[in-house]
Amino acid sequence: MGKKRKSAEPEKSVRRGAKEEAAIEHYWHTGELAEPRKPSKNYKYIEELAHLQFELIKFQEWVRLNRLRVVVVFEGRDAAGKGGVIKRIIDSLNPRVCRVVALGTPTERERGQWYFQRYVAELPAPGEIVLFDRSWYNRAGIERVMGFCTEEEYREFLRACPLFEEMLIRSGIYLIKYWFSVSDEEQERRFQERIRNPIKRWKLSPMDLESRKRWVEYSRAKDVMFEHTDRKKTPWYVINADRKKQARLNCIRHLLRQIPYRDMKPIEIELPPRQPDTGYRRPKKSTQRFVPKVY
Repeated sequence: MGKKRKSAEPEKSVRRGAKEEAAIEHYWHTGELAEPRKPSKNYKYIEELAHLQFELIKFQEWVRLNRLRVVVVFEGRDAAGKGGVIKRIIDSLNPRVCRVVALGTPTERERGQWYFQRYVAELPAPGEIVLFDRSWYNRAGIERVMGFCTEEEYREFLRACPLFEEMLIRSGIYLIKYWFSVSDEEQERRFQERIRNPIKRWKLSPMDLESRKRWVEYSRAKDVMFEHTDRKKTPWYVINADRKKQARLNCIRHLLRQIPYRDMKPIEIELPPRQPDTGYRRPKKSTQRFVPKVY
C-alpha cells in the first residue's frame, strides 16, 4: 500500500494544479469577481486567488496604458514559495507586459562588468512589469555565504546597493522588494517532498542542499543585508511563507496596494465576418503530416 501511495503522489500534484487552473478559468468567462473586496473569515482559496488575479489584469492594463515601469524583487529562503507566487501572478497576465527574470550564473564576461550591469539590461521599458526571481541581492546572500565573492566586493555591494536602488526610484521606476521567510521545520518538509516527488525534483539543486547546512550563516547574511538595504524609499516587505496559499494571497494583495490603479474594464469587441470564399482550392489533407489521435 505504501508504495502505491507514493507512486500516486506526483500524479495527484499535477491534478491539483490542473483543477486549480480550471476553477480559476471559470471566473474569467463569467466576470463575477470584478470588484475588490475584503476577504471573509470563511474565504475559499480558489475564489480569492481568482479575484486577485482579475485585479492583476486591471493593474497590468493601468501600468501599460500609463507607461509605468514596475520592478518586483522576490528573495528569501530556498523552498520558501517564491516561484509559486510568481506563477500565480503571471498566470493571467500578458507576457509582453509582465515578464519574469531569473538569471543564471554570470558568464566570464559578466564577471568582469559592473556588478549591477546585467540586471540593468533587464529593467522594464515604459508599460512593463518585471518580476525578478532572485536578483542583485545574490551578492548579499548566496555569494557571501558560499564565498563566491571577495570581502571587498561584498562590502562594496552593501555600500552601493542603496545608491543603485535610489537611482531606480529617481528615474521613475516603482521598486517593490519581498522577502519570503520560512521556518527551519517547514523548509525541511518541502525539501523532503522534492526528494520524493520526481515532478518537483528539478527544484532541488546541490546548492539548496548546501544552503540547508548553512542555515545560520544565511540568517546572519540576511540580517546584515536588511540593515544596509531596508530603507524608507526602498523597504523590504517580509512574507511569512510557512503556509503557501496564505502567502500567495497576502503577497498579491499587498502588491496590488503598492501602486494606485483604476478599475479597468475591457471594451466590447465585435468579431469581424470571415472572408468570403472566392473559389480557392486548398491542397488535399493527405499531403500533410498530422499528429496521431492517441487521445
